[in-house]
Amino acid sequence: MAADRPLGILMLDTRFPRIVGDIGNAQTFPFPVIYQKLEGLGPGDAVSASPDRPRIRAVLAANAKALAEKGAIGISTSCGFLALFQQALSMVSPVPVATSALMLVPLIARTLPGGRRVGVITASRENLTAAHLAAVDASRDTPVEGMPPNGSFARTFLANGTELDRDEVERETLLAGRRLMARHPDVGAVVLECTNLPPYAPALRRDLGLPVYDVTDLLRLFHAGLKRD
Repeated sequence: MAADRPLGILMLDTRFPRIVGDIGNAQTFPFPVIYQKLEGLGPGDAVSASPDRPRIRAVLAANAKALAEKGAIGISTSCGFLALFQQALSMVSPVPVATSALMLVPLIARTLPGGRRVGVITASRENLTAAHLAAVDASRDTPVEGMPPNGSFARTFLANGTELDRDEVERETLLAGRRLMARHPDVGAVVLECTNLPPYAPALRRDLGLPVYDVTDLLRLFHAGLKRD
């Protein structure tokens, strides 16, 4: 059936565990997905304030075309920092593209009561720049909080480790949420930039008492619109 046609996901070249909820676990989604590994393009290449744009653009374009040839009806990526390439990839991809959960920021911002803003929790506060926000039409003054640069999350997902301490990463996520709220008490909803953070969204939602959105929310919406009855 057309409604069962898969979404394609461009995957960074990683070795860390992909638990349910992570974009790299097919059981995360209520629809089929096709994964395409970006050989030689790892977390360090993508999570950068100044990535090698020509190289990354070429790798994304070639692999997006490969996914479309395999039957993908739309394409996403496994790193929210690739929002930088939303426009460039859309221009060359044979099918629609949604690169990053950051695309949700301007949408969710318009749903909030007056005086409330969307905050972002990211894999790297240092490297998420105004250019990343501008690429998705998010406000330059969007509050941003990062995961700890030397914690369990960083050792697994930024350093491309092989082990995952789920409880510790959840603890770090909750602490990041609390720091975000302490610095920006006007935040009324949170978007998780990182595609490895959705497993911890329910706990963060409970802890903050706020709406929390992530890439899985974006891709459910994206795929639903691409279905052809």
